[in-house]
Amino acid sequence: MRNGDYTPSRWEAQTDAVNILFDAKTNSNPENVVGMMTMAGKSPEVLVTLTQDFGKILSALHSSKIAGVSNLATGINIAQLALKHRQNKNQRQRIIAFVGSPLEEPEADLIKLGKKLKKNNVAVDVINFGEDESNEDKLAKFVEAVNSGENSHLLNIPAGPQLLSDIILSSSLLYEEGDGGAGPSTRSGGGENNFEFGVDPSMDPELAMALRMSLEEEQARQRATESGSSGSATGAVSSAALPTVPEGSLAPSSGAASADATVTATPAAEPSSTSSAPTTTAAPAEAEDVEMDTAGDGDDDEDLDEEEAIRRAIELSLATGNEGGDNDDASK
Repeated sequence: MRNGDYTPSRWEAQTDAVNILFDAKTNSNPENVVGMMTMAGKSPEVLVTLTQDFGKILSALHSSKIAGVSNLATGINIAQLALKHRQNKNQRQRIIAFVGSPLEEPEADLIKLGKKLKKNNVAVDVINFGEDESNEDKLAKFVEAVNSGENSHLLNIPAGPQLLSDIILSSSLLYEEGDGGAGPSTRSGGGENNFEFGVDPSMDPELAMALRMSLEEEQARQRATESGSSGSATGAVSSAALPTVPEGSLAPSSGAASADATVTATPAAEPSSTSSAPTTTAAPAEAEDVEMDTAGDGDDDEDLDEEEAIRRAIELSLATGNEGGDNDDASK
């Protein structure tokens, strides 16, 4: 881990990457918690239990030293026990292992360990660097054994001029489960910083979080607009049909009942009780026209002689009296 093939050394490059991963994980979800442990020294040791306090992580990194031989299998078993003590049992369990030294564990033991982790729903991301070529086959079999629904990843990072943390940021390790696996390939070192929203969360975590929240709010607003426009169209059809319905013939309704009311509104527009009203009012109009025409015949009285005019006047007088009096009197 003292080798300088990674800038500035394997150990310091790993320390920077741990800082980046802590920021990325805690900023991606306010309920995320992260712990830290070593796999070498006298024995693997948990330095920080699950926390959101970045100060504890920094303090543990500065106090840790390069010593002993790394033991991946024992370290992962201890990490799994630490995850079992999480307070929120609904949180998904994940182990991120930095492997920068030669592996001494047999391949069969790693496969057996991977199946055990898969059974306990523990995802594992392995960052293989330094001894990437010699460790790749063993780690590939291990990740294949633990992988469930593409929830585990192997990132092989060969030595080069790029920072270890930059390559990790551009990889799929930081994508949450369910993102469709979008992200740069994990089989090469990459080279492009394909940050979400084009912002490096390690450089400006507050801006990255604000952009993520803004995107979620915009998606929610679009979904509400689509559902609202569909409801408005249905309401417009119902409202257009309501004026054709006789007052009091429909009770307030909603949903499918409203659609049915709209369909039945057309035949209900001319019920028998409503059609009788125009007929009743039309009859007096015709009678009035007849009376007006009858009264208008008086304009021709000038052509009649005096006796005929008198006889006409008497008949009209008798007819008027017949309307308001007794029938026998009218006949007399």
